[in-house]
Amino acid sequence: MTNALLEDLSWRGLIYQQTDADGLKDLLNSEKISLYCGVDPTADSMHIGHIVPLLTLRRFQLHGHRPILLVGGATGMVGDPSGRSEERVLQTTEQIDKNVKGIKTQMERIFDFNTDNGAQMVNNHDWIGPMSVIEFLRDFGKLININYMLGKDSIASRLDSGLSFTEFAYTLIQGIDFNHLFNTYNCKVQVGGSDQWGNITTGLEVIRKTHEEETKAFGITIPLVTKADGTKFGKSASGAVWLDAKKTSPYEFYQFWINTADADVIKYMKIFTFLERSEIEALAETVENEPHLRKAQTTLAEEMTRLIHGDEALEQAVRISRALFSGNLKELSAEEMKDAFKDVPSVEMSKDAKNIVDFIVEASVSPSKRQAREDVTNGAISVNGEKITDLAYEVGESDRLEDEFMIVRRGKKNYKMIKFV
Repeated sequence: MTNALLEDLSWRGLIYQQTDADGLKDLLNSEKISLYCGVDPTADSMHIGHIVPLLTLRRFQLHGHRPILLVGGATGMVGDPSGRSEERVLQTTEQIDKNVKGIKTQMERIFDFNTDNGAQMVNNHDWIGPMSVIEFLRDFGKLININYMLGKDSIASRLDSGLSFTEFAYTLIQGIDFNHLFNTYNCKVQVGGSDQWGNITTGLEVIRKTHEEETKAFGITIPLVTKADGTKFGKSASGAVWLDAKKTSPYEFYQFWINTADADVIKYMKIFTFLERSEIEALAETVENEPHLRKAQTTLAEEMTRLIHGDEALEQAVRISRALFSGNLKELSAEEMKDAFKDVPSVEMSKDAKNIVDFIVEASVSPSKRQAREDVTNGAISVNGEKITDLAYEVGESDRLEDEFMIVRRGKKNYKMIKFV
């Protein structure tokens, strides 16, 4: 079983670095383990870049191991210098508490908490918070040599631009976390993104210095996810793709995945979904032989939206997508329309009733009155999914959704949101 797990992780491209590959294989062959991954609450939601190590932990759970999910209530107050060119802005305690709650809710969607190997959620503020400065310096500051810390990429890369002692100490605080979880939960493995290698190895050094020589703990990092063209993964036209439905709606989330390029879709299915190898390989054939059907993209979008937002939200996302593709907006509620079109061009107009020709010219839907009359007569104009062909039609109160907006379409794909003020 263990060999199958490690082989699967390797096939999915999920292993970047290991501190001791043979030792980890022997450990997994001999016992069910506890392993952990940490997330600092820098925002009240994770985005899709955060979840690759977490999904990897979930794969371990499916093979009988116990995941420990660490939310960094303490480390979030300090700030990780890894991957940063400048100091993080420190957050208030109230903001971090709010962020922790949001992240916990999202983790509960990914992991099973109720089985024999149910996930355990911990907050490092519980053991770092009560620690005095003297305790920190005497018990842990003496363990790690300055030259050792200067060798960390996350620290060395910031020496020229500036690094506060606060961020300098971050790697040691994370090392204390690993040591605490090792002592308290017999947690022997830390999983993290590739940028966490320095922090993971500091944790192993703390464990080595505070335990018997034969004590073993291990670290694994996950490679950074990139697109085939080398550009950054995880951004949509409107910014980061969040797990919080209020920041990135299920429809937007679904659309992000369904718009994946052919060159990336199988790679993403391996990394993000729990589909079996045979299913993914079958979908890889459709990318090669029937790319126009986009079966792999549809499957990826469905799997990810269901995992993060649930079946009901997936059904809504699919319904919105189908309505937009067919142009039949009448199937959608006002809220769904607002969601679907929030990123299309918009214009503000008064609530005064207007003739359809004057209205679409003023809204810059049609460039001139002559063109507007042609568009209406030819059936190219629709309001909220209803085709308007009558040149005498008056746009008024009944056309306003929730008395505040309207969707006008010209042709097949040119949409505009009218916001009424």
